[in-house]
Amino acid sequence: MRKSLFACFMSAAALTGSGGFSGNSSMTVSSISFQNNDYLGSDFSCEGKDFSPEIHWKFQGKAETYALICEDPDAPGGTFIHWVVYNIPGAYVNLAEGFPKSGEPDAIIQGRNDFGETGYNGPCPPKGKIHHYVFTVYALDTRINEKGHTAAELKKAMKGHVMGSASVTGLYKR
Repeated sequence: MRKSLFACFMSAAALTGSGGFSGNSSMTVSSISFQNNDYLGSDFSCEGKDFSPEIHWKFQGKAETYALICEDPDAPGGTFIHWVVYNIPGAYVNLAEGFPKSGEPDAIIQGRNDFGETGYNGPCPPKGKIHHYVFTVYALDTRINEKGHTAAELKKAMKGHVMGSASVTGLYKR
């Protein structure tokens, strides 16, 4: 687990050009659907309605767009991607609970998750240990127009364009 968390931290640090993962003082991320480092309700999982939690952020700069990636670093096969969203307009301050999986309101693009689908798919871990679901929001100085990016492709496209980032983490156990 330490290796996968370290890899996750280093990936975000490489994107921002800094050593921090959870963000810098100019950006914060939180949710009204769950508290940081607390459990996600079953409605946000495969055992419930499988809809996305509300995620909101504050950024003190002026972003052109935002991107969001939700990762489970505790998955048995390595980090598992649950949600990829980008080209969120700079005027946005949140994504609402139950954000639609299809359609592209305001030119927002949703990429492919590790379920092989577009949009959010919630926690569905094997029974046993607690899994961490890290929702990271990135403030970008550009738009990324290619559709259907995976998290890895999006991170590559964002390199050199991240002005800030921050995360909120939800827990889930079956």
